[in-house]
Amino acid sequence: MTATAVVDLEEITAMIFDTDGVITDTARVRAPAWKQVFDAFLNKYAERSGERFLPFDAGEDYLRHVDGKSRLEGVNDFLRSRNIAVDPDTAASLASAKDAAFRAEISAHGVTPFPSTLDLVRELRRRDVLTAAVSASRNCARVLDAANATDLFDIRVDGVAADRLGLAGKPDPALFLYAARRLGVSPGRTAVVEDALAGVRAGRRGRFNLVIGVDRHDQGQALRTAGADLVVTDLAELRPQGRRRSH
Repeated sequence: MTATAVVDLEEITAMIFDTDGVITDTARVRAPAWKQVFDAFLNKYAERSGERFLPFDAGEDYLRHVDGKSRLEGVNDFLRSRNIAVDPDTAASLASAKDAAFRAEISAHGVTPFPSTLDLVRELRRRDVLTAAVSASRNCARVLDAANATDLFDIRVDGVAADRLGLAGKPDPALFLYAARRLGVSPGRTAVVEDALAGVRAGRRGRFNLVIGVDRHDQGQALRTAGADLVVTDLAELRPQGRRRSH
């Protein structure tokens, strides 16, 4: 794949990567886990209410209402889209069930990293650029470990840290801003790499120097509209330029 976009590392001293969909191909694992949980709930809801059963769409529903968000936010946003109100305990139960289903999917099928992302991170590190892995998921450490990618990142900010610190989920930029603080850099010297619309909006709201959208799902224009400065289909299209290489 030919590089089509240059990233000026004289302007960028750190790069923050979303995990699911950017570092690892966990959408193919996470979406079926959501579908399993939501379809079971929706089927029972249809039986109780007399309404027609309309299953969760692992493509459109996942991307529009769940992708890039915390489990609880994903539950609430999706159910809101169906005009279904549930109490907090039910929402928490669904979120917990999805977590269990996701862990089972990981155990059964493993986690596949995107080779081009890992190659880019290695190149950035050779050029003394700081790197962070960010995710709204509490399973981020498990995912990175399964992908053999843990040691490539200077820090990790995940759902565990978000819960502990009370950080709002995307599209709020709190996760990214906290990652930048931990790296010791300003947003103005940091790039954010995201594939989810909520994540791109978070990067733009956080006033990061560069927001790169990775178009994994044929939503390039939507990523641009959400605030992406650059949109690529794969990170092999990026060419870092500037800063000395470490030896």
